Amino acid sequence: MSKFTRRRWQTPMRSQFLEVRTRNLKSSAWYRLVNVKKLRERLGLTQEAFAAAYRIPVGTLRDWEQGRKNPDAPARAYLLVIDRNPEMVAQLLKRAA
Repeated sequence: MSKFTRRRWQTPMRSQFLEVRTRNLKSSAWYRLVNVKKLRERLGLTQEAFAAAYRIPVGTLRDWEQGRKNPDAPARAYLLVIDRNPEMVAQLLKRAA
């Protein structure tokens, strides 16, 4: 049995998010998860370009998009920041290189 249960929100405004509940926690915690594929497509980037721009391994990105794995807490926070202001994150990463 899978570790996670997923349910897509039906409203178009929230379609870029998935709601995920962990089964292995006593509290049945729910958290919002950015739909990485929709985010990447909204930005008009390929998997390779998105991974390079935001310094995420391509294999990890593919696992997230295909649902084989879910991002951990720091990655979820990073994806939310990218979702809110992708240009600024890309610009800061370019400057840091």
